[in-house]
Formats: sequence, C-alpha cells, structure tokens
Amino acid sequence: MDEPEEYIDFMAKYGSWIAIKRLGIDGSTKPEEVVQHLAIVRNTIDGKSFLLMGIKTDALDAYSKRVSSGSRKSYSSLSSAISRLDGAETKRIISESCSKELAPLAEIYLLSRIITDIGYDTAINQNVMAKIFPDLKVKKPLGRGKGKKED
Repeated sequence: MDEPEEYIDFMAKYGSWIAIKRLGIDGSTKPEEVVQHLAIVRNTIDGKSFLLMGIKTDALDAYSKRVSSGSRKSYSSLSSAISRLDGAETKRIISESCSKELAPLAEIYLLSRIITDIGYDTAINQNVMAKIFPDLKVKKPLGRGKGKKED
C-alpha cells in the first residue's frame, strides 16, 4: 500500500478532551471524501466549543425540542418556531444556560438547534454528505472500542 501524498490532520487536546482526526489523501481519494472529513472536523469543533465555554447545551437542546415539537420540515414551520423565540421564556432559558456575556453564543447554539430540529442543515455535515453520496462511508478511527464515547 502506497503512502498517501497529502493529509488532513486535526488534533486537539484541551483538559481531558482529546480529538484526533486524520485523512490520508492519494490519487484515489475523491473530493467528497475530503469534504466529509472536513465536515467531521468541523462538527467536532462546533460541538465542543459551546461546552468549553461553559454553556449548558442540554437545557438549550430541550428548549429547542419544545419549540420545534410537531413541526414538519417547511419554511413556515421554521418561521413559526423562530418567532416563538421572541419572548421571556427564551431569555430565561438562555440566562440559565450561561453567563450574561456568553448569551450571544447561546443564542447561536439555540437557533442552530431549532433549524436542525425542524429538518434543515446549516452546514455541510455527515448526514448531508450521506444523502448526496450514499456510497460514502465514515471510516471508524482505530482504537475505538465498544462503550467509548465518540467526540
């Protein structure tokens, strides 16, 4: 087996969090494989960033589920869910999930979750790539055993 010509490497270690993502690129690597790998790296970063800032994402996730409950994927449902954010309950949930100065980050997280919960994607991710390229498989990282939490 030939050594890959190029790599996309991502490694992070912060406190107890460690994430390592690597893709070897050779002449047979398809552009969609590279894009999927970059999407996995982005998902890893996005998911952890809010937690590292101390934002209680579980509370925002639960609130997003309530706001988008029963909504089908449509722009009118999205508009309705977003309009429900304009109120005291949203401000309370955000203030309970983080400090006042981090509220803009919590708002970003909440809006993104609502959009996703209604069925839209706001970025390239594994699900989008799998729909477009059904043969694209996510390569399991080496050394991951059953019961270990993925990043």
